[in-house]
Amino acid sequence: MDASSHAELYSVTELARDLGVTARTLRFYEDKELVAPRRVGNTRVYTHRDRGRLILILRGKRLGFTLREIRDWLDLYEAGPDQAEQMRVLIERAGKRLATLEQQRRDIDATIRELGDILGAAERHLAARKP
Repeated sequence: MDASSHAELYSVTELARDLGVTARTLRFYEDKELVAPRRVGNTRVYTHRDRGRLILILRGKRLGFTLREIRDWLDLYEAGPDQAEQMRVLIERAGKRLATLEQQRRDIDATIRELGDILGAAERHLAARKP
């Protein structure tokens, strides 16, 4: 391996630290066949492409997508932006996820208001009982 190709490779430890995850997390995504690091001897090494895939995986998880949805998302990413049908599917799925999250936010806001009302009523009740 020459110096320029080595500069584009990451060890498990380096990539985990870089992405803010554990080595176990990287192995999990490897076991799920979402990334396929190279082997240099007995050592797993990740390419810049693997790093990009992992960034997309972590973003997908943060956005609440399932591993299956993330796999589909990665397939779309690999297909390239000129695949109109795949882009339509991505738009549809992302739109549905966005609608779900917006509904969850409305539900959370309603719950917060309700808990605030309950808390306020309880505090007023206790204050009224003081001599």
